[in-house]
Amino acid sequence: MVQITLLDGSVGQEVVKRSDERATPLWSTSVMMEKPGIVRQVHADYFGVGATVATANTYAVHRDRLVKVGLEDQFEELIDCALSAAEAARDAAGTGCIAGSLGPLGASYRPDICPPVAVAAPLYAELVKIMQDRVDLFIVETVASLAHADGALTGCADSTRPVWLAVTVDDDDGTMLRSGELVENLAEIVAHHAPEAVLVNCSRPEAVEAALEIIRGFGRPFGAYANGFTRISEGFKQDNPTVDALKQRTDLGPVAYAEFAMGWVGQGATIIGGCCEVGPDHIAELTARLHAAGHDIV
Repeated sequence: MVQITLLDGSVGQEVVKRSDERATPLWSTSVMMEKPGIVRQVHADYFGVGATVATANTYAVHRDRLVKVGLEDQFEELIDCALSAAEAARDAAGTGCIAGSLGPLGASYRPDICPPVAVAAPLYAELVKIMQDRVDLFIVETVASLAHADGALTGCADSTRPVWLAVTVDDDDGTMLRSGELVENLAEIVAHHAPEAVLVNCSRPEAVEAALEIIRGFGRPFGAYANGFTRISEGFKQDNPTVDALKQRTDLGPVAYAEFAMGWVGQGATIIGGCCEVGPDHIAELTARLHAAGHDIV
């Protein structure tokens, strides 16, 4: 029997889907501003099917994103809104942890616009300072390059909470980050910053196994939470994209996704969950499969 931390599934994408609103470059932040109850319900649904971690809807709450649309003055208010939704769901469930999501600066899957460490670190440090008294851990998500990892982890250096690093890998070759750099070259950065766990996220599940084979050699707890997109399209890598440029897979239902995830557990992963297009039904199936296999969900 192994103790497994069961993350939630998609938060931002699930919020957008439930809103019935047209997607915007601000993604789930736009929905949260108008319908914060949806965010709270998404968290509640994941707790209800067995997840033990609620990932706060702070992924896209960055000053550099908000300033583009004249909303920088709402930066701290939006963080508070996201954390309040997660806290309300946790309190209602009576158990669980809250993870502060630290998404990419600029845009996802865009290592070409990743700011240098000297610019990125203070921005992440500000987020950490604002959130750390209200979260149990931080997840630096969708890290697409070595510079991205270094900048974000440098910004998390003074965190009083555990920090997990989650990287996104090439759709077709899990040995490479989205930047084209080798996953194995993260080893030095991981050794230097010593995050409490290293994960693979927002990648096709088919690419995860190869990445984990490398990451498990880093000597840290590891795991994965993959996405359900067909692939990250070139259209989404343009300026000010919306999720309309991405397509959901039709062949990755709860059972199919659980097959992948249980394979990661077989590799030694102790943290699993889902990313974009992986919803509560998928997490419910994972809960059942983990229990059937005799694992303890913590």
